[in-house]
Amino acid sequence: MPAARRIRVLAVVLALSMAGNVSVAQTRVTPTRPAAAQMTWHTIRLRNVDFVDLREVGERLGLKIEWSAATRKLSLSRSDDRVVVFEADNRDCYLNGIRVFLSERVTAHRDTLWVSRLDVLKTIAPLLRPAEQSLLWPARPRLIVLDAGHGGIDPGKSNTTHKITEKDMTLDVVLRLQKLLEERGYRVVLTRKDDTRFANNPLIDLQRRADFANKALGDLFLSVHFNAVDPKDAHRVTGSETYVLTPQAMLSTSDEKKDDLTDVAFPGNRNDVGNVLLGYHLHRQLITDLQASDRGFKRARFAVLRFVESPAALIEAAYLSNDAEAARVAQPEFRQRIAEAIARGVDNYSAALDALRPAESP
Repeated sequence: MPAARRIRVLAVVLALSMAGNVSVAQTRVTPTRPAAAQMTWHTIRLRNVDFVDLREVGERLGLKIEWSAATRKLSLSRSDDRVVVFEADNRDCYLNGIRVFLSERVTAHRDTLWVSRLDVLKTIAPLLRPAEQSLLWPARPRLIVLDAGHGGIDPGKSNTTHKITEKDMTLDVVLRLQKLLEERGYRVVLTRKDDTRFANNPLIDLQRRADFANKALGDLFLSVHFNAVDPKDAHRVTGSETYVLTPQAMLSTSDEKKDDLTDVAFPGNRNDVGNVLLGYHLHRQLITDLQASDRGFKRARFAVLRFVESPAALIEAAYLSNDAEAARVAQPEFRQRIAEAIARGVDNYSAALDALRPAESP
């Protein structure tokens, strides 16, 4: 069996065993399903996937609908000017100008646009009508676990021109972020405070980061990283992207078809709706504050996200493979801006939760 296949099989076995253990030890209240998930949607089967007419989505969620046959674009908007724009054949949409990836491509059919039923339930409805989802949202975070990516013998990505490594830059950002969050009244713990890691085996190291967050009973988990691409594309690829765990049965952003992990229900999937709210607010703030290229709010089954029991996100703040962007990352002032953007994203996420939940007793 090829090595990659063995790793996937091991991950599935670990997922199933961990999911069973967590269901017994779980102490948080598991979010209930949104009201949208309880609706009977009129679907058609396209490419072996259930699709819903976006016009029906707009009507049933009380949204204004605008359709242009010429541009093959359809928008749904709320009275507060929140608007999401869909375009035929694209796998992303734009919510208030912020790029949000879907599981399936938007499809033109019968003079309208269609999106997958799971994209309605897991992305569109929670973001556009969060108050009407009848969902027990996660509690406002009090304890935040910060994870500086890589460390020890694993440098992560690097830029030789500016002599910086991902492991050093992530730790610097996390230490700055810790201070900002503590000043706001959050309690913060770190998966690493220096140039170390839990284990030299990557799979074990990532699992232990999740274990650390769970044992700390964190209310939020944020993993900070920097990205890189192949040298032939380095001159043109810049910007920020934000990831949360892919919901069960949905395709991750980088996938075109199902794999061994697609239908596994990971512990982190208990927070699917909280994750989408967290990821959107973090990504919007990063793009706004850093004035960065919008690489998109995305979904992935990253090992560090699969077993975290609280809402969780992984941030790729910038591209070290691009010399101009790496030069910015090398400056302490820019790393401070990254930390401040993440802190404001957490504030916005917390404020959104406050608006969705009744006031809690101190």
